[in-house]
Amino acid sequence: MTRILLVDDHQILREGIRKSFEDNGEEIVGEAENGERAVEMAKELQPDVVLMDLSMPVLDGVAATRRISAEVPETRVVVLTMHDDVTKTREAIDAGAVGYLSKGSKFSEVLSTVRAVAEGETGLSPELADSMLKAAREQPVKDEPLLSDRQTEILQSIADGFSTKQVARELGITQKTVHNHLNAIYRRLDTQSLTHAVISAVKLGIIELA
Repeated sequence: MTRILLVDDHQILREGIRKSFEDNGEEIVGEAENGERAVEMAKELQPDVVLMDLSMPVLDGVAATRRISAEVPETRVVVLTMHDDVTKTREAIDAGAVGYLSKGSKFSEVLSTVRAVAEGETGLSPELADSMLKAAREQPVKDEPLLSDRQTEILQSIADGFSTKQVARELGITQKTVHNHLNAIYRRLDTQSLTHAVISAVKLGIIELA
């Protein structure tokens, strides 16, 4: 069971999302109507996942995501918003979000994304991923690769759609070892999320996408 904190300034939307999650066996540990309250509740409740809106009063979702990522590092943030432009996506991911979905997404996609990030994976809708990758390809490419062969192999497998569990099985190593490599990748690429690491590696020419 995933422990989820809902953050959105629209109560009716929160109620609908709460019911959908609870109908699927997940636990809503709390609801926040603005980013400041979200940070407070995240520190108090230590949820597995925060489902975060971006446009909110008092403190917006990007700022709240940045603070939660810094102050409650074990909690993972998934953005659920009306914004689907590359700039907003990059801002949220730079702030520490590990998932980014449009409010036009089917609930099944929201549910699978929340469950995946709770297990250490990442989530980005295909349309948003495509937009980000197109933008990344337009950026200058650095000459010197930053990652080891094994790190590159792992990140390439992630970019190809494999989960960390599948990568571990394929390479004959433990999932913990895969996560250790990913943490090293984050440090080398100066990022905090798997999605952003993949985007950065594509921009740098380290990995490729089909």
